[in-house]
Amino acid sequence: MKTQFDVLRKSRELILEELDGLTLDQIHIIPLGFKNNIAWNVAHLVVTQQLLHYKLSGLNCLCPDDLIKAHTKGTFPTKIFTDQEFNEVKELLVGLPDTLEEDFDAGIFKEYKAYPSSTGFVIDSFESALVFNNFHEGIHYGIVRSIKKFL
Repeated sequence: MKTQFDVLRKSRELILEELDGLTLDQIHIIPLGFKNNIAWNVAHLVVTQQLLHYKLSGLNCLCPDDLIKAHTKGTFPTKIFTDQEFNEVKELLVGLPDTLEEDFDAGIFKEYKAYPSSTGFVIDSFESALVFNNFHEGIHYGIVRSIKKFL
């Protein structure tokens, strides 16, 4: 499991590197042919990880409800973040993997409600959620890199 947590942290590090040098305006641009922007993708990663691990384990998510509502699967960008708001999202992006590992080590994830993902893979445990989430993060890392080429 340690490797999966390390992969999650590395994924988040790579996302942050893609943000280097981008302005607040640039991260909100939706290029032609895309459904979302970089800001939405970053917030979506925070939200999805929380839902897959905490909510489906019957626990409270560690990010704000309004962030969840606006960036869950099937939503589209409706929010323009301020610098301060987006910095808070980035802090969650970086900090929550450590909290997740600490909570896992503390044994708080005792139950799990199976969830059929849109890929057809059924996530049925915390462990499979961690693996699936890393796959999901890789997809969105690719999307962020693709969007960035059009900025």
